[in-house]
Amino acid sequence: MIKRPIIIDTDPGIDDAVALAIALYSEELDVRLITTVAGNVDVDKVTYNALRLLKFFEKEVPVAIGANQPLIKEPIDASNVHGSTGMDGYDFDEPDYHLVVKENAVNAMYKEIINSEEPITLVPIGPLTNIALLLKLYPEIKDNIKEIVLMGGSTARGNAGVLAEFNIFADPEAAKIVFKSNLPIVMAGLDVGLQALVYPEDSEKLKTMNHTGNMIYHLFQKYRGGSMKTGLKMYDSCAIAYLLKPEMFEVADTFIDVELTGSLTTGATVVDLKGYLKQPNNAKVCTSLDPVMFKEWFLSSLQKCN
Repeated sequence: MIKRPIIIDTDPGIDDAVALAIALYSEELDVRLITTVAGNVDVDKVTYNALRLLKFFEKEVPVAIGANQPLIKEPIDASNVHGSTGMDGYDFDEPDYHLVVKENAVNAMYKEIINSEEPITLVPIGPLTNIALLLKLYPEIKDNIKEIVLMGGSTARGNAGVLAEFNIFADPEAAKIVFKSNLPIVMAGLDVGLQALVYPEDSEKLKTMNHTGNMIYHLFQKYRGGSMKTGLKMYDSCAIAYLLKPEMFEVADTFIDVELTGSLTTGATVVDLKGYLKQPNNAKVCTSLDPVMFKEWFLSSLQKCN
C-alpha cells in the first residue's frame, strides 16, 4: 500500500493527542513532519506536548516549531479546556529534543513539500498561522500540495465567539489567507466535531485497550470539550477521519470566507451553502457525520496503537 504523505500542523491539546495517535499508527498515512503552533497553549508548551507524545508512541517524526502568536491579533488560549499544560491528566516521561529540526515550521514545511516526489496533504488542526505564512512566503509550493484538510470553522454557531470557532477565531487573518489560496480545501469544523462523541462506556474501553488507550483515558478525565456524561467532542480527529474514512461524512461544495471586521462576528466562517454571495466555490465543508460509523472507526483506529 502506498501511504498518503501528510504534514500535521498542531497545538496539542488533548483532542490533538488523540488525532496524532490515530494518524501515526495508521497504515494509510505517512506523517512526514509535525509542526507546532500556538493555540490551545503557547508554542513552547505545545511543542513539549508533541515531543512527549512522540516519545510515548515511540515514533521518530521530525518536529518544527512554528508561530507563537497570530499574524495580527493578540494571542488567546484554551487552557480552560485542556489544562494549564495543554495536556493535563497523564504523567508522561520527559522527552528530549532530538526530533526538533533547526528550521522553523514554515521553512521545514517548504523543504518537505518542495522535495517530495508526490503532492503533500496539509492537515492543520490548530490555528492557521503557520499555513498562511507558508502560502505567502512560498506560493510556488502550491503545485505540490494535494489539499488542505483542516479542523476549524463552523456553518452556524461558535465555541470561542457567538459565530466563531476557536481555531479560526485565534487567527482569523491567517484563516482568510488560507481560504483565498485557491488550493483544494476541506473544512471539518464544529458541525461534525459536535457529532464525533466519545461516551463514558467508550472511554472505559480505552482504559484497558492498550497503552495509548489508557493514556487517552486519563487525558479525558481533564478534558473540558464536552463532558464524560454527555460525550467528549473529538474535533481534531474529524480531520484524520476525513482522510481515512470520508464516507462517514456529508460534504458540500461551497464558498467560505472569514469575517475580520464584524463588531460581533470577528472570526466567523461565512459558509455560503445557499450561494447568496454569488462567489465560486473554494472549499468543501463537512456538514454532518455518521456518529455510529465514527465511533466504530475511532475505537478500531486506537486499537492499532501501542
